[in-house]
Amino acid sequence: MSAPATAPLLTTPLNALHLELGARMVPFAGYSMPVQYPAGLMAEHLHTRAQAGLFDVSHMGQLRLIGPGAAAAFETLMPVDVIDLPVGKQRYGLLLNEAGGIIDDLMFFRVGPDEIFVIVNGACKVGDIAHIQAQIGQRCQVVPLPDQALLALQGPQAAAVLARLAPGAAQLVFMTGARLAIAGADCLVTRSGYTGEDGFEISVPAAQAEALARTLLAQPEVQPIGLGARNSLRLEAGLCLYGNDLDATTTPVEAALNWAMQKVRRTGGARAGGFIGADVVLAQLDNPASLTRQRVALIAQERVPVREPAVLENLDGQHIGHVTSGLLSPTLNQPIALAYVQPDYAALGTELFAIVRGKPVPMVVAPTPFVPTRYYRG
Repeated sequence: MSAPATAPLLTTPLNALHLELGARMVPFAGYSMPVQYPAGLMAEHLHTRAQAGLFDVSHMGQLRLIGPGAAAAFETLMPVDVIDLPVGKQRYGLLLNEAGGIIDDLMFFRVGPDEIFVIVNGACKVGDIAHIQAQIGQRCQVVPLPDQALLALQGPQAAAVLARLAPGAAQLVFMTGARLAIAGADCLVTRSGYTGEDGFEISVPAAQAEALARTLLAQPEVQPIGLGARNSLRLEAGLCLYGNDLDATTTPVEAALNWAMQKVRRTGGARAGGFIGADVVLAQLDNPASLTRQRVALIAQERVPVREPAVLENLDGQHIGHVTSGLLSPTLNQPIALAYVQPDYAALGTELFAIVRGKPVPMVVAPTPFVPTRYYRG
């Protein structure tokens, strides 16, 4: 029998523009996506830190949850406070399985009393939407938005650029949003992103995405940025990448995401538990000593890039964990990494070794973010 044909890669509404701009395209989450443009990853990374970068993230999944019971229903899927999130505010969320493992991490925005807008990861979106529909589809409308594109404008000049085109953008602060008209397009804009910089994520009808992107790129501060720099920027900000640093076998507590689980959902809270995987997650929150591994951040003490899935050893040469994301930080000019280690080695300042091509590279457990974030909080 012949081998099954590989499914053709999907493309985003900006595909022709990426090719016009000379992007190097790679397969990512089932899509053909720009990994870098002719300027190169380093230049794109540093430009985003200094001015403003435009990212095409239209491969990600977008959906609406509609109905008076939408917030309460969505809350049964995550250890996160959905019900009390005010209209106009955004929050980070975690879809869990029965074992407390992370099916996906996501962002959700309260559009109105009876509507929630959700963004999920591209590689997970088909499964996520099916999961959400199966679990809460009887309690609210679950409406996928395949005809919406998603752009991210990130960097210290992003606010000046967007305010020039849509004055209302200046009124937003970190993790808030609004509907804004930008270059004639009806957009849902949130002041958020995945780089550690101030910036915006813009949901726009696919048919208007290219015109909007061209308008943004016409601004003198803005350059196109690919997935390569998106990855290095998010790692410098200490942010997790689903599939690397988070997966269905990892709980939020193991992933050091306790900050994302509000008190109201924890033991003793007004709406404690009641979410899928609650028994496992609450037990770990209540008894941290039960953990067998913990996510940490590492900085190498030598200029040797340490990449996933490098093995980690203690000073006696015993295996204690592994790297899940790692690269040479363009901003710091030092190798940085996220990793999972046995809890005895998770304290700040702990010394350990990453094994790179058979040789030990000394590393130290460090705080995150590696590079200070510059979110605009007003």
